[in-house]
Amino acid sequence: MEVILRQAIEKLGHPGDIVKVSAGYARNYLLPRGFAYEATAGNRKRIEQERQRLEQAEEQRRSSASDLATRLEQVSLTFSARVGDEGKLFGSVTSSDIAHQLEAQGFPIEKRQIDLHDPIRALGVYRVPIRLHADVHPEIKVWVIKQ
Repeated sequence: MEVILRQAIEKLGHPGDIVKVSAGYARNYLLPRGFAYEATAGNRKRIEQERQRLEQAEEQRRSSASDLATRLEQVSLTFSARVGDEGKLFGSVTSSDIAHQLEAQGFPIEKRQIDLHDPIRALGVYRVPIRLHADVHPEIKVWVIKQ
């Protein structure tokens, strides 16, 4: 039986793909859960309209992310921390700290969007990337200074 996928299914395909599956898999799993349509002429038109709508929504998300990225590129955050010998911090600056300070400045960024692999534990200037969209990755400057 041929079906048109409505969403990505691992080891089967991506949305809009026409795939051949067993009739039982289609009737008992894909169709009742809304993962696929039966591959008829009317459903082919329907999935094409859905694809166009999804592409427009994706383009809007990408453009809003790029607008936010241009504003974020000019942001500089400053953290003051207590410092021990050799310039090492007591504690660290984490992605959660950065997200809170960005939110205080009016940027709706969650801590999981901040691509900080390890917490900052020393004085200095750091460039921290932020994942806004799959194609948009601005960087902000983070200054860690002595208290």
